[in-house]
Amino acid sequence: MALTATLFNACDDGNGYSLDDAWYSIATVNPLGEYSYSLTLDDGTTLWPAATDVPWYHSDQRRRVLAVYTILSDEFDGFDHAVKVLDIQNVLTKPVAEDLGSSDENDKTYGTDPIEILDMWIGDGYLNVEFGFRNGDSSIAHYINLVPVADSDHPFTFEFRHNAYGDNAAYARKGLVAFDLSDLDTGGGEVELTIKAKSYDGEVTKQITYSPSETSTTQREAGLYNSLNDKIR
Repeated sequence: MALTATLFNACDDGNGYSLDDAWYSIATVNPLGEYSYSLTLDDGTTLWPAATDVPWYHSDQRRRVLAVYTILSDEFDGFDHAVKVLDIQNVLTKPVAEDLGSSDENDKTYGTDPIEILDMWIGDGYLNVEFGFRNGDSSIAHYINLVPVADSDHPFTFEFRHNAYGDNAAYARKGLVAFDLSDLDTGGGEVELTIKAKSYDGEVTKQITYSPSETSTTQREAGLYNSLNDKIR
């Protein structure tokens, strides 16, 4: 409590930060204990939650989140900033899926329903995809995956898959998913990822550069995703 009070006072001592300012960022949670964690932004900036409005938040694994926070100070105990966390919500975070060996099995498990890639970027070792889809029955959780595709000419080819489980396409929704790329064998070098998807207007192909040794040069701001944590898995 004394440490937090010191940091709050520091915010009024001319360091340029105000308790009235809030940042909305997509970040990675690095668990340190049951209710203890640090945050890493896409550009590599590290945050230490010295205070929080959500003391019950915890994660037992490294994962992506939408974080809302106020900066309290710079260069705190090895972190770039000490912050007060105002809100934090988990983002669907998954490994790259397993190719099941046949197109029929992949179609049955991962689905062939259309999905729109609205935005896509690499951040902190994850492929982050903002996507659009349609749903109707709120009790049906849609299945989202990144599935590897055998392609000798382009070895890092994937399909962005959506299984709606027969849900009717009544309402337009927007979601966010992060795929952990740490298990990709790139030889430590830069590779080109090819992402294919079945959109509502037909097949689309997008490419993005991934290097396991680099962080993003930009910091992504969090958007609104219609509280879809219970509608995608």
